[in-house]
Amino acid sequence: MAESVKFELVSPEKLLLSLEAEMVVVPGEAGDFGVLPGHSPLISTIRNGVIEVTVNGAVSERIFVAGGFAEVANDKLTVLAEEAVPVSKLGRAKGAQQLKELPGIGDWTAQYIAMRALRWPDAFPAGDVALHKALGVQQAKQPAREAEAASQAWKPWRSYAVVRAWSALSQGA
Repeated sequence: MAESVKFELVSPEKLLLSLEAEMVVVPGEAGDFGVLPGHSPLISTIRNGVIEVTVNGAVSERIFVAGGFAEVANDKLTVLAEEAVPVSKLGRAKGAQQLKELPGIGDWTAQYIAMRALRWPDAFPAGDVALHKALGVQQAKQPAREAEAASQAWKPWRSYAVVRAWSALSQGA
């Protein structure tokens, strides 16, 4: 059995990355899946999320992908991504705007990706309807603006506050 997986990331234009990895975690449509040497053959659609590549026992690459397909065969993983951007190139100041420039990604999705996949502690989906309900601003003329104003006290940890608010709603609090 091989000691590594050959990983190739391909965009519609070119080969973006090709390397040997110990493991690659891919955001599959049905959930994240890890590819190790000896993985069974597989074809999967991928959702918007982050691919994590492990080399020498540590994550060496984190790449945001916006949709596509993944194929695993013979210790090789090929990801055909509609869009791919290294997480390191998504600066926090302009990162959400960069995400919104990708096809099919609006503000809520960009903020959610920033919170969950990119692990940014201050992402804030101001237009989230459940968040409006949790904050009691759903009846305001501009609930997103009211939610944004209320969130200023939580900076730079607004992502954690959002998850807490969602959790409280799901528990009926």
